[in-house]
Amino acid sequence: MKKTLSVLLAVLILCAGLVPCVSAKDTKVYDNVILMIGDGMGQNHLALAKQERGITLFMEEECDLRGYSETRSFSSAVTDSAAGGTALSCGVRIINQTVAVYGSEPLGEFYCPVSITEAAVEHGMRTGVVTTDKNTGATPASFTVHALYRKQYEKISNLQLETPFDLIWGASDGYITPESAAEHGFTYVGNKEEMQQLKPGSRSFGQFNGEFWRETVPEDCDAPNLAEMTVKSIELLNKGNDNGFFLMVEGAHIDKSSHRSNDNKPDFDNKRESVVDAVLGFDNAIKAAVEFARKDGHTVVLVTADHETGSLLKDKDGVYRFHTDEHTCNNVPVFVFGATDLFKRGAKIANYTIPRRLTKLLGWDKKDFPRMQDGPTTAKVRSKLSRAA
Repeated sequence: MKKTLSVLLAVLILCAGLVPCVSAKDTKVYDNVILMIGDGMGQNHLALAKQERGITLFMEEECDLRGYSETRSFSSAVTDSAAGGTALSCGVRIINQTVAVYGSEPLGEFYCPVSITEAAVEHGMRTGVVTTDKNTGATPASFTVHALYRKQYEKISNLQLETPFDLIWGASDGYITPESAAEHGFTYVGNKEEMQQLKPGSRSFGQFNGEFWRETVPEDCDAPNLAEMTVKSIELLNKGNDNGFFLMVEGAHIDKSSHRSNDNKPDFDNKRESVVDAVLGFDNAIKAAVEFARKDGHTVVLVTADHETGSLLKDKDGVYRFHTDEHTCNNVPVFVFGATDLFKRGAKIANYTIPRRLTKLLGWDKKDFPRMQDGPTTAKVRSKLSRAA
């Protein structure tokens, strides 16, 4: 018996020597992250779309993991898009109306939080921000710049031109021109044809006009819809890239239509259709992103909202109706595709933890994100001191 045990032990030791040890670093690490934000999208916006069209939604039917996000800002139980976007971009809660700056230093001159987009550049990843809003909108701004006030549109546009990101696409803002884009190393694109002609490795600034946020873009609009923008941006960021990419895609008009939707207004029925149209356009973009992720096998797609807009509730007749045209503190859905351990199924998580969880999937160290970085004034002082030394 002892001889037999000795032989078995020897065999086990030999096998252990042949099989490499599995460390934490050997666990699955994703190459790419696609974060999709349905601005203003609450759970009942999805229910309304399904009720109105008699359909199912891809984001609900196909997700691998589902939970909810607690939306609030540092200054209020009800967040605006600037603070809500910053929670998702920088992993911190800040004061409403400010863009990616700390409440303790809202000017952002001496220090500010690093955004996941900026951190991705530091890791050698390609980066993109796509929206149906103007590029100066609060959500795209929170992923690209740092500003005291969300309505400093010209400043935000100028700061975006100075960023190292690979693509920033949205509605025309009135500030970016083909000439100013070219001066900063961007190719300017203004319609679907020009977007489709872009080649991987190029840097581009998209400025589109018309109702390209709709599920089906009107015939008189030469802009791409959000699904087409998603497909093309993924192609540009992924092809010939060994370092992975980060992409944020925003469906902004769920919020915009909900702000204008109120049962006390005579145009409610028209706005209801706009809300549904925006939800379906966003859902199609999600499908495009997930189809890529499933083929790729190294991409995680997370879908959520920065806040709920409209207090959309089901009345006693079974009809979903808006009760305000403002933001609320309602929880919003979180859908994950390509990963099942980001949080417990059905859990409610704080909005600011979402980018922190995503960066863990990328294998980043805790010191990489979230973290503080120098603001412009501190950077200048350090530069002067360095040259003097």
